[in-house]
Amino acid sequence: MLRRLTASLLLCVTAGCMTVGPNYERPKVEVAEAWQGEVGGPVPAQWWHSYNDAVLDRMVDEALAHNYDLAAAFARVEEAQAVLGITRADQLPTVTAQAGASRNRFSATRALAFPGQPLYFNDFNASLQATWEIDLWGKYRRATEAARADLLAARWNREAIRLSLIAQVAQSYFNLRALDAQVAVARETIATRQSSLELQRLRLKAGLASQFEIDQLQAETAAAQSLLPALETQLAQQETALGVLLGRSPRALVQTVPDRGAAIEALTIPPGVPSGLPSHLLERRPDLRQAEERLIAANARIGVARAAYYPSISLTGLLGVESISLSDLFTTDSLFWQAGGSLAQTVFDAGRTKSQVGVATARQKQMLAEYQSTVQNAFRDTLDALVAQRKANETLQAEQTRVTALTSALQLAKMRYERGIASQLDVLDAERGLLDAQLNRVTAQRAQLAASADLYKALGGGWTAEGVAAD
Repeated sequence: MLRRLTASLLLCVTAGCMTVGPNYERPKVEVAEAWQGEVGGPVPAQWWHSYNDAVLDRMVDEALAHNYDLAAAFARVEEAQAVLGITRADQLPTVTAQAGASRNRFSATRALAFPGQPLYFNDFNASLQATWEIDLWGKYRRATEAARADLLAARWNREAIRLSLIAQVAQSYFNLRALDAQVAVARETIATRQSSLELQRLRLKAGLASQFEIDQLQAETAAAQSLLPALETQLAQQETALGVLLGRSPRALVQTVPDRGAAIEALTIPPGVPSGLPSHLLERRPDLRQAEERLIAANARIGVARAAYYPSISLTGLLGVESISLSDLFTTDSLFWQAGGSLAQTVFDAGRTKSQVGVATARQKQMLAEYQSTVQNAFRDTLDALVAQRKANETLQAEQTRVTALTSALQLAKMRYERGIASQLDVLDAERGLLDAQLNRVTAQRAQLAASADLYKALGGGWTAEGVAAD
């Protein structure tokens, strides 16, 4: 009988390579073979260095070291690593060591008492007990597969947060420098109009100007002054927002302001996307990889749930020594052992197992839909970023042309006014148009820089001249 039981167990172990549940296959997604981009060159993995601003580089390093969202992502990776360790341990035997010592007294009036029997005795024991559930159907292997996928998903989530953080820091810095430039334009315009106003007042005393001209110029000066508080408020808010991204303490947010590097017009615009850049570059996007790993984990958990349909076989073993005398504890006569096996099969669970399989299957469908949606959104983000970069370049060129033309128009208007050919209203109109154009040019410069950062984020980082993603 013992031989038959042993043979049956060996047969089961031999067949234990069976793993229930579906094996993962990557969903098929129709993608374009190449992007229609501009002619560009390689961009390094540390793409933010391409803007050639040492202050921005330091800010990115500071954010990567101190940002709390990124720190939480690192902690989630550690948690997933620990969960994987638990699932791996479930595949191995559990061994428990136990030792004990006691002083005991029999009852002298018990039923089995006999004359001369000692009432007091000692009991010493030490033992090792092992239990192991044979993973016949791959329940624990599937659980480990799912935990490993969860770990990889956590790592890709960390990388997604890292990439997003870098882009946010860069764009926040661009906003900061743009607001600096707009504040400077507003202050310069106010100073120029105040000087003109003082000159006109002198002309009024000399009888060369009218009160109407003074009122016009004073109104335009006040209009420029009204722009400054709103710009300065936005600037202060942007400084605080950037400080939060950098992970600075509340005290630092109050007592320090972010450093400034190159002016916004001096920041280098990195090369565009090389023509024909392969669309499989999107596989480097961390959010896509995270979504796929979550799908893999959900797929594996279907196998975990289905394994409950099958019987479980456990082996147990006990080896130890026991004696009433400590000196005899480790002798041959004190040895005892036990070996056995058990088989358990659920007979009736009111549909619990079926429902658990249904839950796992439904979650796998959810993860599949989320993966497909993530792929779709990834292409949308990249196409939008490509269009935004191209249109931002066109807008900046148009605004630059406008500033050049209005600068020349203002000079001509001043010359005509000084010669009595034109009125002061013509000069004020030219100044008003130039101020608006200068502010819009700064906005266009910021949009151009922000669009390039969005494109790097959409493509998961930099690229090489051959179109292969840079690591």
